[in-house]
Order: sequence, then C-alpha cells, then structure tokens
Amino acid sequence: METISNFIKIINHRTLVITGLAILSTYLSRRFDFVADLPIDLLGLAVVFPLVFSINSAYRMREDALQAFARLKGNAIALFYAHRDWNPAEEGGPKRARALIEELLDAVANSLHSKDYDAKKTGRSRTFEIFSEFSDSIEALRAQKASLNDISRANEYLRDIIVEYEKMSNIAQYRTPISLRAFTRLFLNLFPVIFGPHFANIDYPDYPIIGYVFAGLYAFVLVSLDNVQDHLENPFDGIGTDDLQLNVVEEVIPMLENE
Repeated sequence: METISNFIKIINHRTLVITGLAILSTYLSRRFDFVADLPIDLLGLAVVFPLVFSINSAYRMREDALQAFARLKGNAIALFYAHRDWNPAEEGGPKRARALIEELLDAVANSLHSKDYDAKKTGRSRTFEIFSEFSDSIEALRAQKASLNDISRANEYLRDIIVEYEKMSNIAQYRTPISLRAFTRLFLNLFPVIFGPHFANIDYPDYPIIGYVFAGLYAFVLVSLDNVQDHLENPFDGIGTDDLQLNVVEEVIPMLENE
C-alpha cells in the first residue's frame, strides 16, 4: 500500500492532460486517416536522454544536501559538547549552546523550506545572526580560560556549519540547468501529441485498442518521470516523498544533555 501511495503522489493533472491529448491525437489521426511509422528513436533522443540526465543530476544534489545537513547537525552538536565539557565550572555555557542550536535548526528550516521569499530572506538573516551569536559564545569560552587549541577547534566547527549551510542554500537556489529543463519539458509535452500518427498506425485496423494503450502509456510514463524529477529538483520544499526533513529540533535537542 505504501508503494501505491507513493506512486500516486507523482501523478498530477498534467499527467492526465498529456495522456488524454496523446490518446485524442491517436484518435484524430485514425479519424482523418493520417497514419505514419515515425522514428521512435527521436523520442528517446529529445526527451528520455535529457530527462534521465536531469533526474540523475537532481538525485546527486539531494544526496549532497543530505550530507551537508548531516555535517551541519554534527558540528553543531560538537559545539554543544565543547561548551559543556571544556569548562565544566561555567554552568551557562551548555544552556546557551543548546538554545542557539535550537534556534539555528529552526532558522535553517525556515530559510530553506519556506515557499515565501520574504520568509526565506528572514530565515537566512536570522541564521547568520545565530552564527554571530555562536562566535560570541566561543569568545566567552576564551574569556573563561579555555585553551587556544580548543578555541581554534570550536571556530572550525562553526566555520564548517556555515560552509554546509551555504552548500544547502546553493542547492536550493541553483538546481539543474534551466535551459535543459525547458527543452525537456517542451518536447515532453509535444511528443505524445506529435506521435499520434505513429501510435495510430500500431496494429491498425486488426487491434485498434493497442494504439491507444501505447499512446497513453508513453505519455503517462514520460510525464510521471518528469514529475519525479520535479520532486527531486528541490529537496527542501516538502512536496515530494524524498525531501529532506529539516524540522529536526524535537529529534536533536532532547539528546543534548547538560550533565
């Protein structure tokens, strides 16, 4: 049932419209006796190849985003342990670091997940404010006589958090090439209709239903693959089943104990 549920999520109104147009094109081609054996390889060259390339590219970016988010969380947790263990006599450090991590995870989620431009801008601005507050917190460790090596290591943790956040921001902003996506989508929408004469010629008139089945199947498969690419395209928008779960505050924060 879960497989069927996930499959249904990649079907939208465009899938049904293009599939319907492909079947209608096949019907009209037969109705007006306009049938031909067109080169089906052209469909693979103009649609399938760039579509598969786009899906592969989007998948790699999603994996890069997963790794960047994992490193961001890992370095943030390392900063918490630095505040907790490098100067146990200072009671406010762990509490301060824990609060900053909670705010950081919320700000990162807001800046990447929100569909509203102003909300994204606000989330990004708040994220850098938290980076600054973390830097001040590290300087507080220096004032509490933490060693220079420890301070240097803490600053490396913070730098890595900033770098990984920027990687995620770049993935959210610069996705697969826009020109390639435009090319693929244009021909993907046109070809199932243009190839109506080809599908109309399949086993006609002996088995007329076969042409309609293949016309609908080709259109359905191609548009569904394009929808898969759309879901992978932005791993932060919360639409597809493969998106990153950025709201992890309730998962991470309880693990940060002050003892």
